[in-house]
Amino acid sequence: MLNIPNSLTLLRIAAIPGIVIALDYSHFGLAFALFIAAGVTDSLDGAIARMMKTRTELGAYLDPLADKGLVLTLLISLASLGKVPEWVVTIIVTRDVVCLGGYSLLFFLTGEQMEVRPSWTGKLATFLQITGIGGALLLLWQPQLDLAVIDQILLQSAAIVTAFAGSEYVLRGLQWYQTRPD
Repeated sequence: MLNIPNSLTLLRIAAIPGIVIALDYSHFGLAFALFIAAGVTDSLDGAIARMMKTRTELGAYLDPLADKGLVLTLLISLASLGKVPEWVVTIIVTRDVVCLGGYSLLFFLTGEQMEVRPSWTGKLATFLQITGIGGALLLLWQPQLDLAVIDQILLQSAAIVTAFAGSEYVLRGLQWYQTRPD
């Protein structure tokens, strides 16, 4: 169902290539502005869906897909520009691949869908990732700002918290698999 929240999520997905193209052509202010706009749509889609009671199954899948697409694409792009340490990208991408692969494996083995709920640690990891990406984009646009050390701490913290969150999700999946009836 294509309602207002889902349309906003699709706009966020559409912004991803725009941000990368802006980065490729050194239009850092535009990249930062598009990133902020994507963040606004992320806030609005959930608020509108709750307020108007228009949550859909499509939206439940599209929203995290948009978030992951935005975060992973920008982390890789910013790493190629030397603004994000490659080890940070490796940890975050690995966590997402392991979680998606594990979920798919559990579904393949059981034929059942495991309920996926973000943990407090997972939400903190996402917040740190997005804040670190926003900081890196801001520093590309406004390099005179003396925030590089803070941004690197944010990005490194994001990687560490992401690793912990990934471990939580793996343990949650294993517990679910072991406790389900045969």
